[in-house]
Amino acid sequence: MPFESCEDFVVVRNHEDQYSLWPTDLPMPQGWVKEPKNGSREDCLAYIEENWTDMRPRGLRQATTAPSAD
Repeated sequence: MPFESCEDFVVVRNHEDQYSLWPTDLPMPQGWVKEPKNGSREDCLAYIEENWTDMRPRGLRQATTAPSAD
């Protein structure tokens, strides 16, 4: 498991509104932004579960909710 020795994480989100954990002591991955949550793996996963309520990427959500051009 990646980062298994890490104890402190930050929640990150990409341009498609997909969430992940990232170790606080590593540089931010390109294309991801910090969410206002950091802490233990369990705390960060709880934040993600509470806030990432639609697993579809933003582009797919927008495509499926856009009015049809008929």
